[in-house]
Amino acid sequence: MRAVSYAQFGGPEVLHVADVPVPEPGPGQVRVRVAASVLHPVDLMIRSGRFPAPLPTGLPYTPGWDVAGAVDALGPSVEGFAVGDEVIGFSPWLRTTAGAHAEHVVLDAAWLAPAPTGVPATEAATLPTNGLAAAQALDLLALPAGSTVLVTGAAGQVGGFVLALARAAGLHATGLAGADDREFVESLGAAFLPRSADPAGTFDAVVDLAVVGPSLLDLVRDGGGYVAASPPLRPEPVRGIRTFALEVQPDGARLGELAALVTSGDIPLRVAGVYPFADAAAAHERLAQGGVRGGVVIVP
Repeated sequence: MRAVSYAQFGGPEVLHVADVPVPEPGPGQVRVRVAASVLHPVDLMIRSGRFPAPLPTGLPYTPGWDVAGAVDALGPSVEGFAVGDEVIGFSPWLRTTAGAHAEHVVLDAAWLAPAPTGVPATEAATLPTNGLAAAQALDLLALPAGSTVLVTGAAGQVGGFVLALARAAGLHATGLAGADDREFVESLGAAFLPRSADPAGTFDAVVDLAVVGPSLLDLVRDGGGYVAASPPLRPEPVRGIRTFALEVQPDGARLGELAALVTSGDIPLRVAGVYPFADAAAAHERLAQGGVRGGVVIVP
């Protein structure tokens, strides 16, 4: 099969399309024929050799976490899926190095969910990793309806999902973002704060996706909650504030709930661009430029 691959670390120029063996599903696994996958900043970090932790396998690598496609083969002991089912899911790449920028990928059945109804694969592929990150951030906070939450990086890919899910949960969200993003933030029912201004106010919780840092704890009420974008950025608790580090985990059941919210129109999906395998380097260059407001999608 064809896959985006690289055999050495470096710039986007190390990417090429390679012929690699078709993976076979083991017990509890599903092989998916990939229709679309999504590029993430972590893919760029790993490709450049800047990822700070050891990886479970060595080069060469095929990148890609998210997948939208159709079930192609089932391993033993798989229930709930049949060949031909349209599905979405993501590979916890740092554990598996099973990349989705390929014509086929094998994932645990528990990491997959039925694709949202009537949604093109290029849009559906933008949901799994970022949607689950948003859902799991709010799950950590466990805020009751009516609570207030400040979301930094609110117009980014995870931030948009947090705003949409906050609205669906009856929370009062405030989005911190660039001035050009006001319309998007307000379209999701959130109040808008420009990132050029010092944020003010008191909130029940903060989801800090823009890595503003521990100074935001000053805006959280006593006993409130704070979610940091990554484990090293989790501040020490003060004033009874619960602090969490966001580490997104695959969860097919939760992903199925998110897909239903997409189908019902409660969660919008955004695509910044679609690139074939042969243009993977251009996709990496686009994401590296920053300011992306939607998924950078890779298709076979």
